[in-house]
Amino acid sequence: ERIETICLNVEKRSSKIEEFDREKLKKGIMKAVKKRPITENTIDELIDDIELKLLNRKSNIIKTSEIGKMVLTRLKKIDKVGYLLFASVYNDFNSINEFEQALIHLKDNSN
Repeated sequence: ERIETICLNVEKRSSKIEEFDREKLKKGIMKAVKKRPITENTIDELIDDIELKLLNRKSNIIKTSEIGKMVLTRLKKIDKVGYLLFASVYNDFNSINEFEQALIHLKDNSN
């Protein structure tokens, strides 16, 4: 059970500032990887790890792009297809070429 809350603000791509919302982050990750064999518990642990990193930062404002990169780093270790699915949403791929480039990058870094 979670008792504490993080006093953290998130800067959106639009420059709007919102309070960090763990559930919103969880929903976004779960939506991207819903057909993958990733348990809800694994996602909770991933978010716990991110929250711990965020709590140790000097600033209480973080850009959504930084949180997205943190999610991608962790997903890459857990499930490479889940990583690609989240990356396609997070990076807002507009073409097959963009997806192919992400796949090539993933392959190159797996060796």
